[in-house]
Amino acid sequence: MSSNKIATLVYVIIGLAAIGLVSQLFTNTIGFLTNILVMLAFGLAIFGVIYFVFIRKKSPSNDAKKYKQAVKQSKAKYKSQNPSRSVMAKNKKTQPLQSKKKLHKRASHLRVIDGNKSNPKDRASL
Repeated sequence: MSSNKIATLVYVIIGLAAIGLVSQLFTNTIGFLTNILVMLAFGLAIFGVIYFVFIRKKSPSNDAKKYKQAVKQSKAKYKSQNPSRSVMAKNKKTQPLQSKKKLHKRASHLRVIDGNKSNPKDRASL
């Protein structure tokens, strides 16, 4: 029941504000408009100060520059390797018996390290 009372109170306040705005608009139009413009200017000034002081970064960090450069390199690399699907579909339709080219894989920079495989650990004792 208390939520119904709060909702009713909010609706009454909104209704009174709407009535006040309409009456102000009809009785003192120039004062109403100047009041609105002053509030908008004040709000924009506050937003500008907050934006330029706190939100906008003065210069991008070194990490951000490196990340953007890595993204550009990655896009360039994979764009040249993977043609679009529509081009591939056209090539398959026009040349179905085209010989497949062998792709040369790069040597992996990872290697397998052999451990002690002769000593199986008893996991039940751990």
